[in-house]
Amino acid sequence: MKKDSLVIHGGESIDKFTGAVNVPVYLSSTFKQPEFGVSLGYEYARTNNPTREALEKLIADLEGGSRGFGFSSGMAATSTILNLFKSGDKILINNNVYGGTFRVISKVFSNYNLNYDIIEDFNELDFSKLSEEVKGIFIETPTNPLLSITDIEKISEEAHKKNILVIVDNTFMSPYFQNPLNLGADIVIHSATKYLAGHSDIVAGLAVVKDKELGEKIGFLQNAIGAILSPFDSYMLIRGIKTLSVRLEKHEENAKKISRYLNNHELIEKVYYPGLKEHLNHEIQKKQASGFGGIISFKLKEGCDFKKFINSLNLITFGESLGGVESLLCHPATMTHASLPKDLRDRIGIDERLLRLSVGIENPEDLIEEIGRALIISKGED
Repeated sequence: MKKDSLVIHGGESIDKFTGAVNVPVYLSSTFKQPEFGVSLGYEYARTNNPTREALEKLIADLEGGSRGFGFSSGMAATSTILNLFKSGDKILINNNVYGGTFRVISKVFSNYNLNYDIIEDFNELDFSKLSEEVKGIFIETPTNPLLSITDIEKISEEAHKKNILVIVDNTFMSPYFQNPLNLGADIVIHSATKYLAGHSDIVAGLAVVKDKELGEKIGFLQNAIGAILSPFDSYMLIRGIKTLSVRLEKHEENAKKISRYLNNHELIEKVYYPGLKEHLNHEIQKKQASGFGGIISFKLKEGCDFKKFINSLNLITFGESLGGVESLLCHPATMTHASLPKDLRDRIGIDERLLRLSVGIENPEDLIEEIGRALIISKGED
């Protein structure tokens, strides 16, 4: 089944109990057992719920996995997955990983002696120099916010020679454009708040695995830790996923137009978008994904006032998050990546002139007109 059909018909798209075309919201904390020793598969809602189960089967289908897991947020998914590691283990992370991921690894799990190293470029990683303590690699590709690309297949192949677990945050691409499990990754994580939900109306996280034994371990952790997704949010997420294909196509179409506009603008120092041929890893992205996504980061030239640029926006919303139908602009240095050490931010280019744009599905001419006007104002030429 093609992906634009799978987003609608994947998993259990029809309620198995009633035949309802939309899986109902099962608002029950507990379930009657038919008789002693006999279960219908549902006992307590933290362990399983029919609405969440339908979502989990859907995301497993979309990612080509054997089992999916619904969590109360992307960070709940990440935190649960990190519990697979033991004290003394080490994981490797991107140098511009999402600030929330960096925070939970560096400030929370470090208290339990889970160590980490920051990798400048996973594509240049020399596996022969890794210590035996390295048990996991946590990859964002594209990264947030600099849109760096990692060759998932290459890294997974080398990692598995050393029994290193490969975890890929697939939030920016979604399963519509990229399937890391099919490229050799062990676990895929999503902040489903973003493109999968698509309407800026819920907070949710998902994880998917292909290996059934690994799925059993994560299933145990999901139940034991309990950071599950509610039935209502599961329903909302299923509904959002139904339009994933048409939304992502429009997000990308707009992003391509805007990235080209920015790339040719005299007040822009640099554009970060894997869809541009000038992008360092454009060819890797073409090889491992079917699209380039809807996120663009760009740096204003010196002399431009980023605050004036932001404050002059009207159609484009200034705020956290991404992936909604509306265009959202973020200032990573003070928002999503404020938890990264300043020296690291400065070294990799997350400074005050860097802006991240989640391109919505509005008319691209309206967006370009607003960006152009804001750039003029930022230069004080209004």
